Amino acid sequence: MKFDCTPWENKMQKLLSGLEDYLTTIRASLANAGVLSRVTFEYYGAPTKITEMAEVRTTDARTLIVKPYDKSTLKAMEKAILASDVGVTPQNDGEVIRLCFPQLTEERRRDLSKQVTKYGEEAKVSIRNVRRDANDQAKKDQKNSVLTEDEQKTAEKDIQNLTDKYIKKIDDTVAAKIREVMAI
Repeated sequence: MKFDCTPWENKMQKLLSGLEDYLTTIRASLANAGVLSRVTFEYYGAPTKITEMAEVRTTDARTLIVKPYDKSTLKAMEKAILASDVGVTPQNDGEVIRLCFPQLTEERRRDLSKQVTKYGEEAKVSIRNVRRDANDQAKKDQKNSVLTEDEQKTAEKDIQNLTDKYIKKIDDTVAAKIREVMAI
C-alpha cells in the first residue's frame, strides 16, 4: 500500500492560498479593492463584509470608491474602514465613500516589506506543521502494519518533496509582493 499525500498537499495548498489572499489586502501605493476584503461592519446584528454590501471600484490609480447598495449602511461602513488597518481616512459625501491612497513613504514600504516577510514565515511554519503531522501519520501507519518500513521512508521523502515545493512557492509569492511594495 502507498501512503496518500493528497490530503496533506490540499492542506498546504489552502495555506498558500490563504497567504496569497492576505497579501492582496496589503496595498502597494495603488488603489486595490482587495484592501477592503477583510473589513466587516455590523449589518442587522451580523458581521458583514463591505465588499458584499457595496460596489467597490477604482476611479484612478490612487482612489477607491465604495458605493453601498443600501445607503443606510454608509455610516457603519465608514466607521469600519476607520477602525480597520487600511490606513486611509474615508471621505463620506452622503452617497459614496472615497478612499484616497497617498504615495507610500520609503519607511512605510520597508514596514510593509517586513510585514509581508513575517506572514511568509508564518505560512512556512504552518507548512512545516503539516509536514510533521503527515510524517506522524506515516509512522503511525507503519507501526499499525498499514505501511511497510520502506513505504514509510518513501512517504517521508514524498512529504519532504511536497514541503519543499510549497516553501518555494511561498518564497516566490513573498518576493513578488515585496517587489511590488518596494517599486516606486
